[in-house]
Amino acid sequence: MPQQTTSSLKTYFDEIEETNGDDEYKAWIKKIFDLKVELAEFVSTRRPGEGDGKYVGFLKGSFNFSFRFSFDDGGPDAIIRFPKPGHTATAYRDEKVANEVQVMEYLRQNTKIPIPRVHSWGLIAESPHQLGPFIIMDYVEGVLLSTILKQPDQEDVILNPDVDNNIMDKIYRQIAHYILQLSQLAFPRIGAISKDRASDTWHVTGRPLTYNMNELATVAGYPNSQFPIAPFDRASDYLRSVANEHLTHLWTQRNLADNPEIAKERFIARHRFAQLIQQHCIEDSGPFILFCDDMRPSNMLVDPKTLNITAILDLEFTNAMPAEFTYDPPWWLLLSGPEIWLERCHMDEFLALYEPRLNQFLRVLEEVEQETAVECKGLPLSTRMRDSWKTGRFWFDYAARKSFDVDIIYWTALHDGGTGIELLDDKTRAEMDMFTQTKMEQLKAYKEECTARFSSER
Repeated sequence: MPQQTTSSLKTYFDEIEETNGDDEYKAWIKKIFDLKVELAEFVSTRRPGEGDGKYVGFLKGSFNFSFRFSFDDGGPDAIIRFPKPGHTATAYRDEKVANEVQVMEYLRQNTKIPIPRVHSWGLIAESPHQLGPFIIMDYVEGVLLSTILKQPDQEDVILNPDVDNNIMDKIYRQIAHYILQLSQLAFPRIGAISKDRASDTWHVTGRPLTYNMNELATVAGYPNSQFPIAPFDRASDYLRSVANEHLTHLWTQRNLADNPEIAKERFIARHRFAQLIQQHCIEDSGPFILFCDDMRPSNMLVDPKTLNITAILDLEFTNAMPAEFTYDPPWWLLLSGPEIWLERCHMDEFLALYEPRLNQFLRVLEEVEQETAVECKGLPLSTRMRDSWKTGRFWFDYAARKSFDVDIIYWTALHDGGTGIELLDDKTRAEMDMFTQTKMEQLKAYKEECTARFSSER
């Protein structure tokens, strides 16, 4: 079987599912703009002070939409933030917001990470006109860190190679402090955390709702019934669940393979990923460390004059997770993830850009470890990160969190020679031809449905 170039393994969203989500969001956004005055009154009643609210503007991210209001009592501006229906899976909106509020409270209590102060929050049923679950919190001044660090005039958000190293040292030092604090926050299970108000203690009480789950639910046609419904007690159990997630995605997204060869490449990659769990799973029985899927410069505010980070935002996909995720080097050191380069067959270019920044970050992290004298059980975090990079566990863990990129990561960074077919068991090999035929039938039906749906728009 001729092996595909990795550029042909780039994945695309299900255009029908994506359009359905966009349509849902467009209808919602029109409704919410008509309710600005009412929302100003609502926010005024849910914050300290007695001032009337005045609309200032709006803020929009990938998953959330916020209105900003000022108040005539002199208090700080506040925002009310809603998950965007259609871009956040509708069925998960309450769960997403409840998880994030719990994490924000926990981090404010247990770390020095700059987390916005929450004044009020509620679920869909408690929101005006059932607009959605909401968080009312202080507005924090600042510019997105990614805006300051990225290459100018580039479509992709990629680190400007000309950024002064002293600037990067200052940024890395702050983030190293945050990551080091997070690495100390351990739980006995994998999942979402919440506070027991009676005992004033924190526990893992829900399934881990992840960035990947939301993406699959909104743009892949993934069946919600196939996601996990409870916490996990072992890292290997969680990773097997993730491997099943990748395989379910493989079978259910209709436009995941343009031809039989790509279908086979994806089939091999995802089954091989499952086989690699035993090799890369560490600290199977825990403890499990609080980890945010989406903690990166695009979700950090910074004072542009001092370069001090003023807030860490968008913590909705934060869970107690396998410790090895925390022990991996940051994937965002070039701002965008490595898949941007892998899709273009530019692994060498990625490594040439990433490894100098990795060495710089680890040097700063080592300095912070020495300065803070944080008690660590076993090896320092910087040493663990070096080991993750050296052994390739970084790539396995990154693939675990990326159903849309697992194939290209496998073939570029995890595959170890041969076609891969010979490494599958007899039963799995026997399924491949049937799977390939199914994908081609799905693709034909998908294209016909797209033609019927979009022909008048093109």
